[in-house]
Amino acid sequence: MMKTVKQIMTTDCVTATLQDNIYELAVKMKQHDIGFIPIVEGKKLIGVVTDRDLVVRGYAEKHSGSTTVEEVITKDVEMITSDTSTDEAANIMASNQIRRLPVVDNGELIGVLAIGDLAVREIFVNEAGEALSAISEHDHTAVH
Repeated sequence: MMKTVKQIMTTDCVTATLQDNIYELAVKMKQHDIGFIPIVEGKKLIGVVTDRDLVVRGYAEKHSGSTTVEEVITKDVEMITSDTSTDEAANIMASNQIRRLPVVDNGELIGVLAIGDLAVREIFVNEAGEALSAISEHDHTAVH
């Protein structure tokens, strides 16, 4: 059975809109301990802002906290649908060197998949597999 991102993605995403300013985004990041905020119009994903965007396009450009999200947003965002396999999502993250993928169905943001969501699953699966093979090897030697 192929695992899809729908099974492991985070659905209670912190989002912001173009009406927010960069100070408000920074506060949301601090409050929720996150470095990535999807920017939506209603439920439609229009881009994302990362903590790096805030620094590089915001403060390093001497923009004030009242600067609009529009100034720092990344609009050309890599995204996936909820039926994307976890393997495919991992490949997209690896090849694009990104840690988070917005999950979008029919143009609407329904979740975010973080590299940690994949890591927890994969590590568990790998450890379980190694444990099982170690157990069966041990049993095998006990027979002789």
